[in-house]
Amino acid sequence: MVQTGLQQIRNDFPRGLKGKRIGVLCHSSSITPDFIHITDFLFNSKECSLSAIFGPQHGLHGQTQDNMIEWESQLHPYYKIPLFSLYGEHRKPVPAMLSMIDILLVDLQDVGARLYTYIWTVKLCLEACTEAGIPVWILDRPNPVGRLPFDGPVLKEEFFTFVGGASIPLCHRMTIGEMALWLKERYFPGCDLKVIWMKDWNRNSFYNETGLPWVLPSPNMPSLQTAIVYPGMVLTEALNISEGRGTTLPFELFGAPFIDPEKLKRNLDSRKIPGCMFRIHGFIPTFNKYRGIYCNGLQIHVTEPEKYYPVATALEIFDAILKTTPENSMQFKEPPYEYEYKLMPFDILSGDSGMRISLLENQPVEYEKQRWREEIEAFRKEFAGLAVYHD
Repeated sequence: MVQTGLQQIRNDFPRGLKGKRIGVLCHSSSITPDFIHITDFLFNSKECSLSAIFGPQHGLHGQTQDNMIEWESQLHPYYKIPLFSLYGEHRKPVPAMLSMIDILLVDLQDVGARLYTYIWTVKLCLEACTEAGIPVWILDRPNPVGRLPFDGPVLKEEFFTFVGGASIPLCHRMTIGEMALWLKERYFPGCDLKVIWMKDWNRNSFYNETGLPWVLPSPNMPSLQTAIVYPGMVLTEALNISEGRGTTLPFELFGAPFIDPEKLKRNLDSRKIPGCMFRIHGFIPTFNKYRGIYCNGLQIHVTEPEKYYPVATALEIFDAILKTTPENSMQFKEPPYEYEYKLMPFDILSGDSGMRISLLENQPVEYEKQRWREEIEAFRKEFAGLAVYHD
């Protein structure tokens, strides 16, 4: 079984944490293999004092279902200590929040997609703690889709937002600890950062090989299968296509009332996209886009995960929709999106305007994928000098 950073400090409490006032940034997945939450562990520990809890998007227990639903800071109902929201009035901790702690512990489960917001909450915490002179400890966890290849555009700096704040690919293969180290080296060299690295984790693996229990890290991430398709199909959020929110299979299902599912399936089947199959599956979302309206859709079935390119597959799907629906049926959503009011939502999610323009101009998808390969190769060389885990 993989030993996470949390499990290691539980087995052998570090001297550097003893007697300290601890703040912890965590969420529902911040558990030990026997389902003890990090806040319970720290609150009951005689080695330190749990003084404050910080929660990211979706809240401490994943209670806020959809995007852009903020939640408020409050007093923890049981521990009677502050529970600070970092997805509401503040996304970066303010000095008053940090005044009651000596060290900030971070224990968050990432899913291997650059636009998942938790690491960008961590980036804001690194910035705030550097300014306040407070050490940050990252308790590392597996990238659940580490076996997937690097895929998608590398984020350009002019497109940095709360859904992306470093020049890494959309499907990046990094752990949250490695991303934090990447951020420190590039943006916060003065940060007092320590990472408790995992034991027995191999990058070329999926989460179901770790021996660890899956606890959904966000409300629409119910399974590993969701996480596998997510780095590509999350781009559907920026289209007038339902990404399956409001169903039990978010990101695996996609559709819209104007789609011809038979025609779309034939087009996708003809492309012989590696690692997956498509099946017609209509649905009626209970919330989000097309709430209560029947959507003609398909489900992605990942049949050979080791051959699956999630972002390239999404590009093929969007291109196929454009080619099988009436002109101007598929639309790119306008701002605002996730605290960004000028840049196009699709661009900040994908990494730049290249993919959107490529689709609009009906360019061969292979041209766009080749552009990514060149960007990824440059990133791969940079990452090689920082990578902690082996394939």
